[in-house]
Amino acid sequence: MNTAPLDIDSDPLAYLAHHESLDESAADALLDERELRVRAQVRDVVAHEVAPRAATVDRTHEFVHESYQALASAGLAGLVFPERLGGTGDTNVAYAAAMEEITAGCAATSLVYMTQMHAAYPILIAGSEELAQHYIPGLLDGSSYGALGITEPGAGSDVAGLSSVAAPADDGYALRGSKTFITTGDRADVIICFASVDRSLGRKGITAFVLNGAWDGLERGRPFDKLGMHGSSTAELFFDGVRIPAGHRLGDEGGGWQVVMNSVIKSRISAAAQGIGLARAAYGRALRALTRVHGPTLPAEAAFALATLRGRILQGRLLLFGVAREVDRSSAPDAGQIGIMKQTCTDLGFDAALEAMRILGPYGDLADLGVERCLRDAKVTQIYDGTNEVQRLLIARDTARKVGEQQ
Repeated sequence: MNTAPLDIDSDPLAYLAHHESLDESAADALLDERELRVRAQVRDVVAHEVAPRAATVDRTHEFVHESYQALASAGLAGLVFPERLGGTGDTNVAYAAAMEEITAGCAATSLVYMTQMHAAYPILIAGSEELAQHYIPGLLDGSSYGALGITEPGAGSDVAGLSSVAAPADDGYALRGSKTFITTGDRADVIICFASVDRSLGRKGITAFVLNGAWDGLERGRPFDKLGMHGSSTAELFFDGVRIPAGHRLGDEGGGWQVVMNSVIKSRISAAAQGIGLARAAYGRALRALTRVHGPTLPAEAAFALATLRGRILQGRLLLFGVAREVDRSSAPDAGQIGIMKQTCTDLGFDAALEAMRILGPYGDLADLGVERCLRDAKVTQIYDGTNEVQRLLIARDTARKVGEQQ
């Protein structure tokens, strides 16, 4: 097998033709004209500005600043935000399609892209108009980077167990504690931080705040070395009496839990779309590598395995777009379906990359073919935004609730 790097990453026209060949009419039928245009615009930017850098940033661990800036400069970083804040007021379906495209080109860029949205969204839904106008436009135009500070050394999926404390101080709060595994934490200009105002209250004490990354008392650890997503940084944050003005609180005291619950709907769409994008990338790379050797008629075993992957990817796309549409239409989207989407699509990303490596045999783990990068990048999507074990627990609870309603 020719193990030279796949030319589609460095040739925008070849990249576009290859990924257009992977589109499925059944999935496209779920997108309206505007959503299809958004996808086409994102794909074009990815082909010219994002995909050509992907292998290099994976190798060097260089932050994907240029790749994200290209998307922001094209006006594509604020899809679900109103125009008054620099967004375009698009649907969650358009956002999901965009996330899939970015991930297929460079998963690390997609992680930075979604983190910007995840940092801006709590301000939109729970912050004052003054906070929104001050912080959101910079997150959308790329002039500032954001981070979401939830996870702690002793509290990951258990948000109610946060130990960081925001105690009353002067006209605001003094924040003490630490966060870990914070995406873009080493460089964030804006940090959405969740802490307790009274740990005895459990989740009823969790409160959300907007922190300026330049405030005194904030320290940052060096970025972690990770399995994948090398172009996106992940770091610890330490708070030693950081003073937070009362006006930088998001919502009421004790309202942070609801901010988290409202926000994870968006973040789980993000993770699910990453799963589909990575599955598509792994499938497409395996298909292209094999057809370089065998032509369009592949050996039966490889052809059958790829046929199964194609079917699963189409199913995943239908699930992703269907649930995202439900989120657009409903003020109270089905939590069980959101969990099914996140768990199914991110498991698919990992499974598809693993299967693509198997199909390629001894060539599957060669960096130049890019499939092993898909596998490494896919693993974390099963862990963040609520581990897939937690998703299965939530799905089971939702099933029990629905069965109980029928009794």
